[in-house]
Amino acid sequence: MTDAPKGLMDFVREAKSRIKEVDGDQLESMRQERPDLMILDVRESSEHESAHIEGALLIPRGILEAAADTQYPKHSEVLVNARNRPVVVYCASGGRSAMAADTLQKMGFREVYSLAGGIEQWEKDSRPLVREARYV
Repeated sequence: MTDAPKGLMDFVREAKSRIKEVDGDQLESMRQERPDLMILDVRESSEHESAHIEGALLIPRGILEAAADTQYPKHSEVLVNARNRPVVVYCASGGRSAMAADTLQKMGFREVYSLAGGIEQWEKDSRPLVREARYV
């Protein structure tokens, strides 16, 4: 008998079992107490452009491993230099960020968190967002 193939939520659950999550209050406290904090948005650029948390670095989930790999020629210096800093990762609802946080931990990042509920929960809690102008 063969095990059923895994689905997206299986991967998210597995990642969440290996990472730490923070809520909006904890992220706000970290922003005040940890000036070296990096906030990492792993959504797509169109999502980031419509609304994002102030100061967030955009690195879409699809290129995260390349961006975080010092051996990859086109890695992100900003990201690889954050290996020893606290990093809070967020996405829309928390799934992509959980998998991204898990990946970053496996790649040697020492203090990584995922924002529980993602930017959707952040917005529901009436927290500030940067909204870029959109042109049609």
